[in-house]
Amino acid sequence: MSEKTIRIGTRDSELALWQAHTVQKKLNDLGYSTEIVAVKSTGDIILDKPLYELGITGIFTKTLDIAMLKGEIDIAVHSMKDVPTALPIGIVQAAVLERANTLDILVHKGNLDFLNTNGTIASGSLRRKAQWLNKYPSHTVEDLRGNVNTRMQKLKDNSWNGAIFAAAGLERINLKPDTYMNLDWMVPAPAQGAMLVVAMENDTYTKEALSHLNHKETEICTFIERQFLKTLEGGCTAPIGALAKIEGEKIHFEGVLHSLDGKENYEIKKSCNFDDYTFFGRNCATEILNNGANLLMKKLRETLKVK
Repeated sequence: MSEKTIRIGTRDSELALWQAHTVQKKLNDLGYSTEIVAVKSTGDIILDKPLYELGITGIFTKTLDIAMLKGEIDIAVHSMKDVPTALPIGIVQAAVLERANTLDILVHKGNLDFLNTNGTIASGSLRRKAQWLNKYPSHTVEDLRGNVNTRMQKLKDNSWNGAIFAAAGLERINLKPDTYMNLDWMVPAPAQGAMLVVAMENDTYTKEALSHLNHKETEICTFIERQFLKTLEGGCTAPIGALAKIEGEKIHFEGVLHSLDGKENYEIKKSCNFDDYTFFGRNCATEILNNGANLLMKKLRETLKVK
């Protein structure tokens, strides 16, 4: 079957490599020839600044985008929540794999008494920080950067009470400890738990190969969530959560936007039919923007210095 070897680009963290090898196996099982090409991203190298201070949208995907545009790789595998809503010209979404666990979890040190008093937890995510402070306003949230292995080690090395992780990432590389708590009240990042594979728009052979990996229900749900994100943010990194779920003939959606300190909160919960999902995410975002969230987004852009 194989006309060429499909070069799979990935970050070189354990989780990113797990994701790339998962795609590789699926393609190999279909008869395609593949090879893994691992590169280090700016987001992995610069660990001393919060993500939003680096001024790059898609910091974990930019290096792979460049490698693809230069013809060094044919496809790239990403955690979909890390991918900007606008892909570079010439690069297209080729497959969304079936979604894993969407939950955020708190990894703690065996004692949850701090939840009822003052505590310190860690997260590099504006969304997680804002939602945590909304629920626990007396707590402190420290910045935590690096791949999941690095963040787990930093949690062990510091006196923090806990740190927030995506359950899917820890489960994929068997790093989920016994001392964790599901944060089922926390609305996840748009597309959390989903893996995205991108390819060059003009690469018909590779796009056809990847089409066999696409999971339609996950594609629909992540499309709605990312449309909600894109309509709200306008290129700004902001504390935005979104989750769409398919139940029977309905798609249920929940979206939230918080201020950085968690004190301001805009949320929406709505459902639609499959016939109406094309602009569903955009319409949900527009509704909360019209209800006052536009003023919060303006403040966030000024605070985060993203124009």
